[in-house]
Amino acid sequence: MTTPATPEPGTAVSAQHLTKVYGSGDVAVTALNDVSIGFETGQFTAIMGPSGSGKSTLMHLLAGLDSATSGQVRLGDTELTALGDNELTKLRRERIGFVFQSFNLLPMFTALQNITLPSELAGTEVDATWLDMLVDTFGMRDRLTHKPHELSGGQQQRVAIARALSTRPDVIFADEPTGNLDSRSGAEVLSFLRRSVRELGQTIVMVTHDPTAAAYADQVVLLADGQIAGTIASPTPESVMAGLDALRSLETTAGMS
Repeated sequence: MTTPATPEPGTAVSAQHLTKVYGSGDVAVTALNDVSIGFETGQFTAIMGPSGSGKSTLMHLLAGLDSATSGQVRLGDTELTALGDNELTKLRRERIGFVFQSFNLLPMFTALQNITLPSELAGTEVDATWLDMLVDTFGMRDRLTHKPHELSGGQQQRVAIARALSTRPDVIFADEPTGNLDSRSGAEVLSFLRRSVRELGQTIVMVTHDPTAAAYADQVVLLADGQIAGTIASPTPESVMAGLDALRSLETTAGMS
């Protein structure tokens, strides 16, 4: 048995030889196949690939939301794949933030109560200075007493991002964060995500199918057939589209052979 490599300094979250198989026997499906990758602290990374490429599976494993068939996931120096359920729950609450397509705000709570909910659940004090910075960074000062139904979709997602940032997590995982937004609100939310990386030093890993959204990231990781198919540094919508087109061409060629 090989000893997993120690993550490089400055790596927020990493995978070593990560494999995930669903089912068994004749119906087994390999969603991820021996994936090794690291995500740098203070970087915004988008994960992209065709449907069924394994991008959502990779994010769920990195976030400790699913268990690997084999391989390791490390959050900093902590090996997630060695933790029990209770330890994982505590780690996700304290060191990981989540942003979902559907916002997942509690309708009976105000914007401020939704933002501070993770600290309430953990029984920890809210850092008032950090909270003020988040509220001002995301332009939510005049919306803190509003409930979700009184906010636009873009404003609700801003609240969700502020909530994810409220505990100053090691990394934020964003799953199609603009999927339910119009293009203007989506661009606004992506700008706030980028600002949280640039100005607040946050680490973000985002799954998206939208080349325009991916272009807000520092790099794009391409997946195909459960494996890393390449990376795009300093992405533009055009370079991302070209990368996705190349993957589709390879899939078509493989299917014909």
